[in-house]
Amino acid sequence: MEYAAFVCMIGSLFVISGGVLLVGGHSAAPAANTALLAFGAFLSNLVGTTGAAMLLIRPFLRANRRRRSRVHLVVFFILIVANCGGCLTPLGDPPLFLGFLKGVPLAWTLGLWNEGLAVVAALLAVFYLWDRIHARRSHPHSIGTEEIPSEPIPRDPLRIQGRWNLVLLAGVMGVVLLSGLWVHPRFGEAASQFFQIAALIALAALSLASTPRGVRRANEFSWHPLVEVAVLFAGIFAAMVPALAILRTRGSSLGVAEPWQYFWSTGCLSAFLDNAPTYLAFLSMAQHLPDEVAGTTHAALTAISCGAVFFGALTYIGNGPNFMVKAIAEHAGVKMPSFLGYFAWSLAVLGPILAGATWIFFRTS
Repeated sequence: MEYAAFVCMIGSLFVISGGVLLVGGHSAAPAANTALLAFGAFLSNLVGTTGAAMLLIRPFLRANRRRRSRVHLVVFFILIVANCGGCLTPLGDPPLFLGFLKGVPLAWTLGLWNEGLAVVAALLAVFYLWDRIHARRSHPHSIGTEEIPSEPIPRDPLRIQGRWNLVLLAGVMGVVLLSGLWVHPRFGEAASQFFQIAALIALAALSLASTPRGVRRANEFSWHPLVEVAVLFAGIFAAMVPALAILRTRGSSLGVAEPWQYFWSTGCLSAFLDNAPTYLAFLSMAQHLPDEVAGTTHAALTAISCGAVFFGALTYIGNGPNFMVKAIAEHAGVKMPSFLGYFAWSLAVLGPILAGATWIFFRTS
């Protein structure tokens, strides 16, 4: 049921966002790319990292289609929009939503704004500098194959086709939130999950039926990325069961007690399992059971939450939308790095930032 609910949420966001076509309003300049990533980080807190990533990755790739090098664009998109940006609301990232289901107050995650703003701002600054270097590497007056004019080129105003799907996208968030708030007194969480699965399938079917085929064709919509993610995470869901069971039963012997230890322990496992169940495992290991969350120390819960969200960006399998963004980028002609290649990219960019965040926010006083 958990796997079915996960695939249905990912799938509904993928299908519905594929029916929204954004045209115009964005250039390939480094400042414009940085602004779009910043907007994506904000949007991820409203419609989730998956929703924001699926909504923006295609127009982002189209705007930069003439760039010679686009790998760094997708890597930073995964780091910022698909992960680190969504740390301020329970709807932002799956681990935070699971914490909400287990009793963490709805507005508690807003208190993560210091950590979230620091990490996202650092990533945006690095991206802007990196993008400028790539933009001018071939010629001091070129961006990829496009010449930089002395005066800005007038751009077409932003046009949105398939606006109806924005309503359906909000409906997905409403369904997820409602399923978390409502638990049937007799059937418990199973009824809530069944309601969520049925409602998400209905919303996706409504999007497919009501969106003109031309919109999806212009969006280069394909089922291939969703199939890849569904197959990959079927293996992950099966393989992580014994690993997390061992962590729950033997985790107390690891000696994890300080905030920085929670941050790095939760984060490292989140990168190579899935960040949502890892988050719950460390809550359990820290004796933060559902009926005891109110007594959880703020520092430990903050470290666990930030570790799950931030470190989920380090690999393709750390968070649901990562691999989906990779598949869409490859479908658009971007030659993405391998699993280890992406890990090297993300570690080089995000590793120093995480080390700095540890020193500022999570070191032992």
